[in-house]
Amino acid sequence: MAAKKASESFSKALIEEVQRWGGMKQTGVSLRYMMDFGSKPTAKNLLISSQFLHKELPIRIARRAIELENLPYGLSEKPAVLKVRDWYLDSFRDLRSFPEIKDSNDELSFTQMIKMIKVRHNNVVPAMAMGIQQLKKDLGPKVEPGELDEIHQFLDRFYMSRIGIRMLIGQHVALHDPDPQPGCVGHIHCKMSPMKVAESASEDARSICLREYGSAPDIITFGDPNFTFPYVPSHLHLMVFELVKNSLRAVQERFMNLDKYPPPIRIIVADGIEDVTIKISDEGGGIRRSGLPKIFTYLYSTAKNPLDEHTNIEGTTDGATMAGYGYGLPISRLYARYFGGDLQIISMEGYGTDAYLHLSRLGDSQEPLP
Repeated sequence: MAAKKASESFSKALIEEVQRWGGMKQTGVSLRYMMDFGSKPTAKNLLISSQFLHKELPIRIARRAIELENLPYGLSEKPAVLKVRDWYLDSFRDLRSFPEIKDSNDELSFTQMIKMIKVRHNNVVPAMAMGIQQLKKDLGPKVEPGELDEIHQFLDRFYMSRIGIRMLIGQHVALHDPDPQPGCVGHIHCKMSPMKVAESASEDARSICLREYGSAPDIITFGDPNFTFPYVPSHLHLMVFELVKNSLRAVQERFMNLDKYPPPIRIIVADGIEDVTIKISDEGGGIRRSGLPKIFTYLYSTAKNPLDEHTNIEGTTDGATMAGYGYGLPISRLYARYFGGDLQIISMEGYGTDAYLHLSRLGDSQEPLP
């Protein structure tokens, strides 16, 4: 089946409307705002929240749909990318055809609809990864990651925007939970212990390492388990999980055939005035300095790829593999930056790697809106 331009499968009026909405200004919110606003999920607040999303989501989605249509190197024509673009256009159409939200009944049906939109977009990351893979195959080995800067910058914007859209929808939907977790406002935990989240994420990563290699290095965590600050535990879990998984793999592969016990991975949690910093240190042999710029690109992974041509992107799960599409680091860095933090990797070739995950403690930085 030949790939269709959006103009063939969607009405001209819809495409024009996407163009119009894509030109409107996005409105960012901060972690603190989401927390304060969501701490009183009254019917009135839920109504205000849904009216905001009714206007904000189509703007954000339209911008991505326009970008998906105009990617360089023929990436827009790849079947997997066309599928993603269609999901965005369908979601835009659903949002725009939803009438004005006037009362709680409207608000509830709007909430059901955006819940469905979130599910529709579940497999965007593997689908895009597949499109990139198809592109790499076409371009052959002659292409240098540096040449694909434009695509890399697009993916940074695209995934950052996706984190924001999913956070806004997830947050709104979670405020309807009749039995919210104590201390939580939607997805935000007002008194999250970074140490406890780091321990649980590293245990998850370790069990995957055990499953894959039959053994795993120890992990030692330093810090105050009673220290808490407001953050989104699922975001932190994802970032620490990715970083620890990389460390485990490096140490495991370096020491596997030696008869000595692998050195432990150390996690240190420190609370500063501005930032909470989590340092993950391993003795896995480090990364060559020439390889460092590549670790944050989407076009490079040292692991064998779990996506082959026959993967059905409709059916992929969020199942965690030990090494994935090489997206763990760049996407973790976007999660860190989404709430004003950052991720830095410092390596010592021949010894090991330190990852510094900075999380903003203040929670008042606006979402970075690509």
